[in-house]
Parts: sequence; structure tokens; C-alpha cells
Amino acid sequence: MARPRILAPSILNANLSDMRGQCAAAAQGGADWLHLDVMDGHFVPNLTFGPVFVEAFRKCSQLPLDCHLMISHPERFVTEFAKAGADSITIHAEATHHLDSLVRLVKAQKTLAGHPVRVGVSLNPATPLGALEHVLPLLDLVLLMSVNPGFGGQKFIPYALDKARALRAQADAGGLELDIQMDGGIGPQNLKEVIAAGVNVAVIGTAIFASADVVGTCRSLKALMG
Repeated sequence: MARPRILAPSILNANLSDMRGQCAAAAQGGADWLHLDVMDGHFVPNLTFGPVFVEAFRKCSQLPLDCHLMISHPERFVTEFAKAGADSITIHAEATHHLDSLVRLVKAQKTLAGHPVRVGVSLNPATPLGALEHVLPLLDLVLLMSVNPGFGGQKFIPYALDKARALRAQADAGGLELDIQMDGGIGPQNLKEVIAAGVNVAVIGTAIFASADVVGTCRSLKALMG
């Protein structure tokens, strides 16, 4: 079933010295969410930011904060990210031996507005969709990585499109109102193909924030999404 098409700029690639201005420009350009890549230098080979930064972003923008936890032992931090202002929390299937209980932990959290936190599970490029078999009905979102996570600006991995098509068919067959998100190497050159594969949430970083015109770039990307 058709889902709203959502543009989620990745703050990983923004100029953090002008955090408020970058968030405002993305919102002015029609961005729907802000995507926050949380990395611990252990699960992925990079280090970014934690709940304190999420709290700061919450003060800079009214857009929903989409927190992608690329961290080991995410169960230790889920509550902290919810309290900091996350509207959705996505954890990696590869980061836990207890995916069902971790999904349920996220579902038990509340946003600052008192709404349930949206729960997502992310899969690395080579992780099969079968990892989601028993938790898929519990999820609001599945994030399919189209690069190996850790750094922005990487080249898109084409077989991610096959995974998106298969997942969308599975969700439709089960009558699930599932958002399918894709992150990594997405830009104006392949965005239409990504959307055609069944993805409805596009995470885009470099193509937006490396642009001299963040507002105009967001508007152009939204137009490509249809």
C-alpha cells in the first residue's frame, strides 16, 4: 500500500557550526524529518554524537527527529535518546542477540509530546530480509542501508534496490503500513529509481548539505520523489 514520501536530510553531512541555520534551511526546502546518525566508533568505524546532541537538535527544529543508532548495546541508550527528543529510533538487527525485546523496548518509549516513539530496524547491505521475519509486524519502519554504514559520501550499492522491492511486496502482502527507508549514496541521479523500488523515506546527506543552496536542493529532491 502507498505510503507518504518523506525526505529525511542526514545531519551527519551538515555544517554543525551552523546547526540552527542548516536545520531551518532543510525545513524551508520541504524536508519532512531530520535524520541523525548516531555512531559509537565500535559498531561502525566512526564516532558522531549522543543524546546531548539530540537534545540540542530538538531545540533547533520542530521537524521529527529520526535517530539511527549505529551502536553496540543499543538497549543501554534507547531511553536516553527518547528523553532527549527522538521521535523515531532505529536500531540495527546486527547489534543485538535479542531483537524482539529491543524492538519492544523502543515501542515502550514516549516522545516529548507524549506519543509512542516510532520503532525501526536497520539492515546492513549484506544482511538478508529474513532477519526481520518475526518482528516485521511490530515495526513502523525498516531502514535498508545502501552503503556499508560509518561514513557519508559512499557509492550506492545497487542490490539494495532488490531488497527494497522484496520488502515492499512482503509488506503489501501482509497489509502492513510500513515505511521503507534507504540510506547511503542517494542523490538526484538515482532518487527516482529508489522510490520506484518501493522506498518511501529517502535519507540524503551529501547531496543536500554539500550544496550551496540547501533550500533549493531539498525542493528539487522533493519534486523528484513525486
